[in-house]
This record gives sequence, C-alpha cells and structure tokens, in this order.
Amino acid sequence: MRGMYNRQATRFILLILLILLFGGLPACSPSTRPEPTQIPVTPTVTPLRVPPTIIPQTPTATPLTCLSQPGELQNSEVPTEGRPTAFIVYLPPCYEQFPDKYYPILYLLNGQPFSIDPYPPGEQWIRMGAPAAADELVHSGDSAPFIIVFPEDRYWNIQQGTRFGQYLLNDIIPYIDEHYRTLMDRDHRAIGGLSRGGGWAFQICLDDPGRFGSLGLHSAAIFADDAAAFEYRVRELPSDAWPRIYLDVGDNDRERDFIIQMEEVLTAHGIPHEWHLNTGAHDEAYFSAHMKEYLQWYAEGWQESVVTDQ
Repeated sequence: MRGMYNRQATRFILLILLILLFGGLPACSPSTRPEPTQIPVTPTVTPLRVPPTIIPQTPTATPLTCLSQPGELQNSEVPTEGRPTAFIVYLPPCYEQFPDKYYPILYLLNGQPFSIDPYPPGEQWIRMGAPAAADELVHSGDSAPFIIVFPEDRYWNIQQGTRFGQYLLNDIIPYIDEHYRTLMDRDHRAIGGLSRGGGWAFQICLDDPGRFGSLGLHSAAIFADDAAAFEYRVRELPSDAWPRIYLDVGDNDRERDFIIQMEEVLTAHGIPHEWHLNTGAHDEAYFSAHMKEYLQWYAEGWQESVVTDQ
C-alpha cells in the first residue's frame, strides 16, 4: 500500500508540474500586441518678444536764431599805395551759417566829413541807419541778403584822397571779392554815394561802366571836371551800357540845380533812371529819412537772391 501511495503521489506531482509547465506558456510567449501609435506632438513655440512699432518722425527743424538777428559789422583794411585804406563791411544775417552761399554786394561811399575830427571809416552811413535798414529788408523778406562795404574817404583834402577812385577799382573791390563770398558779375554789384561820395560813385562808374549794375546818386556833389564833361560823356556812352540809375535831391539842397540839370540831360538822351525831388536839405536828416528807400532800390536790382557753389 505504501508503494502504491508513493507511486500515486509521484504521478500526481508530475501531473501538477506538467499543468504548470504547459499552462504557463502563453504567459511567456512574445507579446503580439501592436506597438502603441505615437501621435506627433507639435512643439510649443514661445514667440519672440516683438518690439513696439516705432513710427519714424521727421525732426522739426530748429529755426536758426541768426535769421532774426542783425547782420555783423567787421572792420578791416586793404593794402593800397602809400598807406592802407580802411573799410567796414556789413555781412547779412546767417552769413557764417551758410558757407556755400554767395551774395550781391553794394559799395556805399560817404560824404565829406562835417567836422575837423573825421568820423571812423564808413561810420556816416552806419550812423544814419544803413545796416539797420538792410536788416529790416532781409528780415521782412523784401530783399535777398546782401553785403555792404563802407570804404573810408577820410583823406579827401590831401593827395591820397584824389586817388580814392583808383584804389576802389584796383585794390578794394578785388580784395573784397577774394575775402568775402560775393557775386562778382556786374548785375550783382552796385555802387552809390551821398554828397561827395555821390561824386565819387559817378566818376568811378563812368570810368568803368561794365563793373556796376546799379548807380545811386544821393544829393551827389559832382566834381567840377565831371560836371563840365557830363553831357559829352552821356552822348559818348551808349544808353544800353549805362547801369540802373537812382537820382534824388532835396528841394532845399545846394546841389539841387545841377542835379536837376543832370536829370534833364539823362531824359533827353533816353537814359533810363529813377528820379526823386524830395523835401529836405543837404544834411543827415534828409539821408536818414530816405535810407530804406535807397536800399530797397538797390536790392531790386539783384536778379537772383543767393547763388550756391559759384
């Protein structure tokens, strides 16, 4: 019985082992499940920081303060035979701020000094308001900016004074054109004078009529030789060779009669000119009263306001 039991037990154990062995195979077989589907993930992109939109702005031009400031007065002198000739130059507002601009130029000649102690060169025109009148015309836009030169003529009663005309033509004008930005053509160069300065302006202009586009004779004291030869010189010079002419005198001026005669000769020979017989005498009060009129007339002769890069 014991042997049978042992054999049965052994067989039972073997049966259990076989069941365990073959019943567990499916669990050990390779998995036949499909690989899980991988859903592509779009990476999250963090946007870069966008700067705020900048709208470009046109800078507002800062007005040049010089446009409302007075012009500048400079003192200098020109080497001439014997001794230098001094002058004062008026430079218009903003002259230094626009180095590529060139300007019309006006030469204004003073009268004979009224005292033994001569005025500084050119001071007569300045004292009577020429620079202030020029500033007013430029600031208001009634005139293009222009340069004025006031040469001295303080040696009127000595030999040096008799050579003033040649100094102006041969020394002063070339010096000014070299050292200042001037328009050097005839139409942009004018000359004028009061009293004795008007006599000089008349003589200088007739000696070199191609040099000046405008001639102003303000109560001009024409020199005796020029007065004697005046009508002859008018006939000699063709009417189209004359510059623009401005002629004025006061009705109580000692030069009135000859200036009226000059006007009649110019009219008779068809020489274009502007003529004014005003109320007044031969004094600074008269010239001061008409200063702006004078400068306005000169400025009307400029064909162009400012030229660049001459």
